[in-house]
Amino acid sequence: MNPKSFIDKHKERMLNELFELLRIPSISADPAYNKQVAQCAEHIAVHMKDLGIRNVNIYPTKGHPIVYGDFLVDPDLPTVLVYGHYDVQPADPIELWDNDPFDPIIKTTDIHPEGAIFARGACDDKGQMFMHLKAFEILQAEGGVPCNVKFMIEGEEEVGSSNLGPFLTEHKDMLTCDTILISDTGMIANDTPSITTGLRGLSYVEVEVTGPNRDLHSGLYGGAVANPINILTQMVASLHNEKGEITVEGFYDGVEIVSDKERALMAQAPFSQGAFKKSIGISDVWGEEGYSTPERTSIRPTLDVNGIWGGYIGEGAKTVIPSKAYAKISMRLVPGQDPDAITEKFTQHFINIAPASVSVKVTPHHGGLPYVTQSTDPAYQSASAAYETTFGKPALPVRSGGSIPIVALFEQILGAKSILMGFGLDSDAIHSPNEHYGVFNYFKGIETIPYFYHNYVNQMK
Repeated sequence: MNPKSFIDKHKERMLNELFELLRIPSISADPAYNKQVAQCAEHIAVHMKDLGIRNVNIYPTKGHPIVYGDFLVDPDLPTVLVYGHYDVQPADPIELWDNDPFDPIIKTTDIHPEGAIFARGACDDKGQMFMHLKAFEILQAEGGVPCNVKFMIEGEEEVGSSNLGPFLTEHKDMLTCDTILISDTGMIANDTPSITTGLRGLSYVEVEVTGPNRDLHSGLYGGAVANPINILTQMVASLHNEKGEITVEGFYDGVEIVSDKERALMAQAPFSQGAFKKSIGISDVWGEEGYSTPERTSIRPTLDVNGIWGGYIGEGAKTVIPSKAYAKISMRLVPGQDPDAITEKFTQHFINIAPASVSVKVTPHHGGLPYVTQSTDPAYQSASAAYETTFGKPALPVRSGGSIPIVALFEQILGAKSILMGFGLDSDAIHSPNEHYGVFNYFKGIETIPYFYHNYVNQMK
């Protein structure tokens, strides 16, 4: 098997095929794009059939459809379920993009001197999902597929995957597998491969603070009526103390305390505090006392305001005391924390700290459990050896600060662990203007994944 040789012969075609996929604005959060989301699902299904994947079907859900296909070689061989998603985040604010977010271009950058693909979804997750279809193509062309492979590509990851759980339960027999292969994470650097062994969970809520029954004239009522925006900002500010700790009562109950040994292993991963600050344009870091920046973003829980609004924000002046103020808040969770329990603790805390001059409503949105896998798992060993083959060095185990709630869901329903072989970089601006994905990373993923399959078959003998 020679994946690199195959890639060299078909490089331009593989890029053009990805570009076709990136041109479809499959924005799952906006109903105005429902037609394009369905079009994207159909596009993937057609491509899967063209590759020789069998039993390809587009399964409707209460939301956006799920694309499934398989290639079953022998029931006695292990089965790998490949998961990815074809939906993308909204591209807003459009004016901050250097190019049309749905008209991909390649530009060179300091980190990607060989070029990077700039488009919404380039890294998250169309580019990384598409690597698996191209890797399957290589397996077919270079000696055959060594084990059973199933593909499940969904269209609601960016809006919480609310219909994936029922789909897994309903089609549990069809989705039976030994491991789940996912590329929706990243690696440390292009010369430092890594495998994500942990993900944080998530509790996401929206809060509403109500004062008077209508917007009031700030001259006639100012000083006598509580301003919901003022109150909300005070409440939000109180959610952290001077040590950077979260003040929600019971928030840290059961939180996993990572051993000094594991923290020392984590510290071996290359990290530059100066480069980190420079990359995002800050003068200093902030966070919970007693933990390094990589630890704060991986093994510790967090609470962040993702958006806050209320009152008049149009052109010119309008002197009002608003009736309502709102905020969206996300809490990243670590092992030992349950998202439903955290949501309940936050709700009670937020209600308790509200003054009598306002009323508070907390609306839960989506959430997910944290996830940890062990480096002794056969899938991990297979992936690490694959990276060593193509990068010339084994991958480092790392814990990610991000959340992929479906990973824990897979284990609950399908009884299978996931292996997270991500090839993106932290600098790829996912969810932001000018999202991009290195050409090197795209093809390195396509080159590495076929070795995982062969290694996994040998590990499972």
